[in-house]
Amino acid sequence: MKENRWYIYQKERFPLAMYIPMILAFSFSAISYSAATLDGRITIKALAVSFYVSISFFMLLRIADEYKDFEEDSKYRPYRPVPRGLVKREELGKIGFVLGVGQFIICGLYEPRLLILLVVLWIYYGCMCKEFFISSWLRKHMGWYMFSHMLIMPQLDFFATACEFLPRPGVQIGSALVWFIISSFFDGMVIEVGRKIRAEEDEEEGVETYSKLWGKKASVGIWLGAMIISFASTFFALYELGGAALGSVTLGIAIAICILGGIRYLKNPHGKNGSRLELLSGVWTLVDYLSLGIIPLLL
Repeated sequence: MKENRWYIYQKERFPLAMYIPMILAFSFSAISYSAATLDGRITIKALAVSFYVSISFFMLLRIADEYKDFEEDSKYRPYRPVPRGLVKREELGKIGFVLGVGQFIICGLYEPRLLILLVVLWIYYGCMCKEFFISSWLRKHMGWYMFSHMLIMPQLDFFATACEFLPRPGVQIGSALVWFIISSFFDGMVIEVGRKIRAEEDEEEGVETYSKLWGKKASVGIWLGAMIISFASTFFALYELGGAALGSVTLGIAIAICILGGIRYLKNPHGKNGSRLELLSGVWTLVDYLSLGIIPLLL
């Protein structure tokens, strides 16, 4: 039986089997950690709103990429779903509109003050869609391109935690949340760099990867550096709640595995050693989020 074209699209460009557990872990950690800094009570409504807005926002980012990169994809990556005609950009645009309306309605019904944060996210998203109106310069400076786009993460992190603390009357934001937001920001960098480090035979003409732009050693070094900063931030975030020791064990094991993966790639940058770094990026992020979400519940 022929596969549904939307099923094929999501499998190639927005694999739900990867995004659902990762964003669920992200949302859970945001709600759990925020609650732990207060009275430890987690509400399902807060988790549901955080999850919907987060996963739909990541889908909006993917849709924006389909518009921004269409000409480049048509020239260098015609095998992708949109250039090869599997789905149309206009169809994705309509899906994006529906997702945005859903965000507005859900936030308005749950906690109207969240709409302020949502609008801030939308404004920054609009700037990202236009590549901050300096597209040519950013594309010549990929480090700044990555940094400018990764700044959406702290905003989404804050929104996710606000789903838990904002409905509570008179609650003040704890300083511990800053460490959570910093950790999540660098988790985003781990994902971004890891997915653009490739085996030599997987490099493509016209496709900018960090392994090509920065070289293998530098790109792996930056990837691991972002991971180490994420580790340190999570350590301090858990230290605020008295769970640093347990977090150090779980994250220490995870980062050791990632370091071995990086060394293996540098020794032999071929075959699956490149794609394995993207997988390890996801594993690290999942472990980090679950540590931030589960450990506070055990204390």
